[in-house]
Amino acid sequence: MKKIFLLFSLLFVVGNLLAQVQNKAIVTAVPFLQVSADARASGMGDMGVATSADVYSQQWNAAKYPFAENKMGIGLSYTPYMSSLSNDTGLLNLNFFNKINERSAFAFSLRYFGIGETLFKQNEDDAGQIMKPNEFAFDGSYSLKLSEKFAMSVTGRYIRSNLEIQQADSDAHAAGSFAVDIAGFYQTPETAFKNFNGIWRAGFNVSNLGPKLKYNGDAGSENFLPANLKVGGGFDFIFDQDNTLGTSIEFNKLLVPSPQNNQTNAEYQNAGFVKGAFNSFTDAPDGFSEELKEVTWALGLEYLYQKAFALRTGYFHESSEKGDRKFFTIGAGFKYKMAKFDLSYLSSASKQNTALDNTLRFSLSFNIGDNPVNNIEEKEKPTN
Repeated sequence: MKKIFLLFSLLFVVGNLLAQVQNKAIVTAVPFLQVSADARASGMGDMGVATSADVYSQQWNAAKYPFAENKMGIGLSYTPYMSSLSNDTGLLNLNFFNKINERSAFAFSLRYFGIGETLFKQNEDDAGQIMKPNEFAFDGSYSLKLSEKFAMSVTGRYIRSNLEIQQADSDAHAAGSFAVDIAGFYQTPETAFKNFNGIWRAGFNVSNLGPKLKYNGDAGSENFLPANLKVGGGFDFIFDQDNTLGTSIEFNKLLVPSPQNNQTNAEYQNAGFVKGAFNSFTDAPDGFSEELKEVTWALGLEYLYQKAFALRTGYFHESSEKGDRKFFTIGAGFKYKMAKFDLSYLSSASKQNTALDNTLRFSLSFNIGDNPVNNIEEKEKPTN
């Protein structure tokens, strides 16, 4: 589908796909990094920092990989974007992980955000030229168990954003940057309670810490990366060997400075990313009450039957002053031998339209090899 954009319009629209333009919304570069790229996490309200490990843990918390039930996995997922307006815009995600031994693992992932074909015209008589703006991130991680219950990971990421149109600016070029994630994950062995067994989980991830993107040398061309702090927890109710209900909660905060009243764009962008991350906890113009509005939260449920069939649902909430993303999600998963297929659907609960309204997402993954060491202590499960 062909679209006509001017340079500024393209940058503005892409930068605001996630956060609808509100007076106090925080806008960053490469917002696709915040999009849930797999259908399992999408079905539970766009969360994953403290859910059980799977192939797609790289985006949410790479420290989960040593707790994975399989030795190796590969996954491919696709998220249509702005599906009501375009049929050629979407996010493609490819993941791979491998457990080195019972205590450590490494993983790689690629996220590619294609904006489709853009027909750029200088004027009405110009035949125009088709452009294909895109962004991508490639990363690798290493995770290590520091104890039987706790692991940490570090992730390095290269980010490239190719949105500039040289016909509008001869000096335009793609922007690139590097970022790191530092994450931790805690999971207990399966523990027997009165009427069921259970597993406690908790996790955190400080993600996308890195230098700002710069599209050219002009002042005002730098943009903050979507540095983010995720924390969450959960509990799995294991009723018997066939039925498990996982519950999760997650909180997120952008580690990006809040725009100040009467502040120019140049003044806002002068702050470094490290200083900006620390100041992001105390710089909201209206004080602590506004800081709390910058925190999003999500709730998620996942029911598993024989680890072969899954039903999921979730809710995501963001303050109406900070983007107004509010939505419900549902999802399902099916496993056959090594293959697993997941899908999810998002329904907005906000008056604001978002780029993911009524979106159906798909994921396919393959888990290879048994876990070399059983991470969960087997205990006698309750009988009915």
